[in-house]
Amino acid sequence: MSAELDTESESATLARVDWDEAAGRLAEASPREILGWAVETFFPRLTMATAFGPEGCAILHMLAEIEPRVRVFNLDTGYQFAETLALRDRIAERYGIEVELVRPETTVAEYEASHEGPLYVVNPDQCCHDRKLVPLRRAVVGYDAWISAIRAEQSAHRARARVVGWDAKFGLVKVNPLLRWTKRDVWAFVVTNQVPYNPLHDQGYPSIGCWPCTRAVRSGDDERAGRWAGQAKTECGLHSLDSSQL
Repeated sequence: MSAELDTESESATLARVDWDEAAGRLAEASPREILGWAVETFFPRLTMATAFGPEGCAILHMLAEIEPRVRVFNLDTGYQFAETLALRDRIAERYGIEVELVRPETTVAEYEASHEGPLYVVNPDQCCHDRKLVPLRRAVVGYDAWISAIRAEQSAHRARARVVGWDAKFGLVKVNPLLRWTKRDVWAFVVTNQVPYNPLHDQGYPSIGCWPCTRAVRSGDDERAGRWAGQAKTECGLHSLDSSQL
């Protein structure tokens, strides 16, 4: 994909942006306004990662109206729910947006064979690193900015983020258009606009990742309580210690 991007250098694009000014100006802006700014500033060197959560699907609905040519990708670890992958097809049918599947260099069978079994059982941090973080670093090469669907209320790490800022972990700008939205805001948008969403959300799964590390939760539990249940781990690493608050 990067070979097809505009030839303008990364430094030339980024040098024009005053991050403090942009973050302050966009702090109270609507998600559509933030996305519009991101498209105007960075496209076509703008990309988006989505796990097909309701937040990501809401952003895809907006992008379909603002600029449907933004390259969108999903980190396909090989452990995703069938319902998640089926949602990718529904998104394509509804919006004409073909979400690219970015996969690790090894299949699940190869990966588990090399570790004498599923690594998520004994070392989920390493599994996330190998099958999410490494592919993400490869996927964003050649881009100046990426869009994420995090919300501040989801975790302490995410609460420290800003709407727009430099993400030193991956070496590009991170744009968080839904940062100030609540869970209620997201679902109101999804319902009002009939945005396709994962049916597992109706079965007690408020947050959905890989099937081995995702569980349904009880009513009233924290929305990320089903991720790596029983462990101190609450993030895969993509958004932990997020540097876009700097």
